[in-house]
Amino acid sequence: MFSQRSGISSPPDFEKYKELNDKETKLAEFKDNNETLRMKLLQIDVINKSRKRYRASPVKLDILASRVANRMCMEAAKNNYISHWNLAGEKPYQRYAFAGGYDHVSENVYGEWTSGSYDISFEGIAKMMTSGHKSFMSERAPNDGHKKNIIDKTHNFVGIGFFASETQFRYNEEFIDRYLEFENIPSVLKINETGSITIKTDGSEFPYYLIIYREKFPVQLNVAQLKKTGSYQDYTNEEYMKLLAWELAAYRYGNSYTIPLKFNREGLYYIHIYLDKMEIKNPSALNTKGKTEGSGIVIRVEK
Repeated sequence: MFSQRSGISSPPDFEKYKELNDKETKLAEFKDNNETLRMKLLQIDVINKSRKRYRASPVKLDILASRVANRMCMEAAKNNYISHWNLAGEKPYQRYAFAGGYDHVSENVYGEWTSGSYDISFEGIAKMMTSGHKSFMSERAPNDGHKKNIIDKTHNFVGIGFFASETQFRYNEEFIDRYLEFENIPSVLKINETGSITIKTDGSEFPYYLIIYREKFPVQLNVAQLKKTGSYQDYTNEEYMKLLAWELAAYRYGNSYTIPLKFNREGLYYIHIYLDKMEIKNPSALNTKGKTEGSGIVIRVEK
């Protein structure tokens, strides 16, 4: 994919991330090798310098989100398109969820191509990734969605993906909000089948608002259609269910919440759980503006 690096030392936390990378079994075919892992850890420093300028805490590298991004970048480059959707018609939060992720994800995508030939050495690719990131940070309001995503203070992890050939380059940043632990999350349920999700907190934040959006199953898109796409919405126009803070509090046992679910129509159900530092047990006015989004669960409901 690229030539060997020359004289580039390993980041100080390389061994820790190498261990995490080796332990992750999901999407093994898109696993980073030692060289691309080093490259991404260096890119984390670039991202965190941007965040520091806006007083946002540093993010850590997320292994699974990086593999999801690697797969997307490869497909986009080999098929000559740039989009938040893939050929299967899946949006970023769907791709991450289908790979086994439950946290909230927000995606930045960048691509370029040449009629000549790219430098795909370690140094050349690192330079292109930095250039892609700088293009996000150079945005100006009101068209500055990528920049806002980078400096969002609620993000604490990021997946980094890229694909480079002599004529195509793609680079994705998948920002993650990870504040909850998840257990017994079903990937598929039948219509009217009783299921549940279990979430655990560290006791510093509490579920504030849960909303479930329904959408139809993705349909395949061709390259011409993908080239016409733009930004994506992190919700749908069909709200299926809401649970308010005091309703969520009723499901708490210690720092764990087991929330029952049942769906009466087939489709994909996208579950957002907002968090707050205070637990609200009695009805009051709620506003999710500025609240942390702690989940990106997607459940497929079939007949």
